[in-house]
Amino acid sequence: MYLMYVDESGDPGLVGSPNDYFVLSGLVLHELRWREFMDQTILFRKRMKRTYGLGIRDEIHAAEFVRSSGSTGLKRNIRYLILRHFAVELSRMNWLSLTNVVVDKRGKAADYDVFENAWRALFQRFENTLAHRNFPGPQNADDLGLVICDDTNGGKLSKLMRRMGSYNPIPNQSHAGPGYRNLPIRKIIEDPNLRNSRDSHAIQAADLCAYLLFQHLTPNGFMKKVGGQNLFKTLEPILNRNARPSDPFGIVRL
Repeated sequence: MYLMYVDESGDPGLVGSPNDYFVLSGLVLHELRWREFMDQTILFRKRMKRTYGLGIRDEIHAAEFVRSSGSTGLKRNIRYLILRHFAVELSRMNWLSLTNVVVDKRGKAADYDVFENAWRALFQRFENTLAHRNFPGPQNADDLGLVICDDTNGGKLSKLMRRMGSYNPIPNQSHAGPGYRNLPIRKIIEDPNLRNSRDSHAIQAADLCAYLLFQHLTPNGFMKKVGGQNLFKTLEPILNRNARPSDPFGIVRL
């Protein structure tokens, strides 16, 4: 089974939103790699403890990490270095796969549902990559997928997943003419599993990926100052380019 850990950056609002983008990042690993991921992540956290004094249980929530020291008491430049080290650590795990969806909210119709369209696209790419066996790791024909995400909007996500499991219209390819085919989700099982990000190193990793992509698109003043808008490129070795082959980073842009 493949596990997809998901987090977001930006907000899905259209009216009065302070930003133009909404980002979802799904970090995928096979169940057989889960223990290896945890072991390497814990070793990384221990190095950050020895080198910078970051508490082993301190949550790495990227946006908050950059904005304020919170409980860490660390200077901002140190917190940024920790984020950079974390990105490098993830990039070295060549059995990870990162799928990204970006909604550019500019020019969208007033009734466009940013949240639902972003999640629908991410679920569909997870399904497609599973069906074509394009994730790194064991190539078992019967591998399924499970979505694990931060504990927000669980009810809406469950309804969307259930709906896609029975009715999932996909536009025909150009050679097949106009119209749609109903291709229900079959590879993703269960409702999305909700976790508190404080208790999940994997969701914190997905949060970092989403934040770095958001900053790549529209960096804040601090990230511009330190060149942080380029840090997303560190993740290139693990990007799922099959999600959108025509995009240089495989990003699904809506």
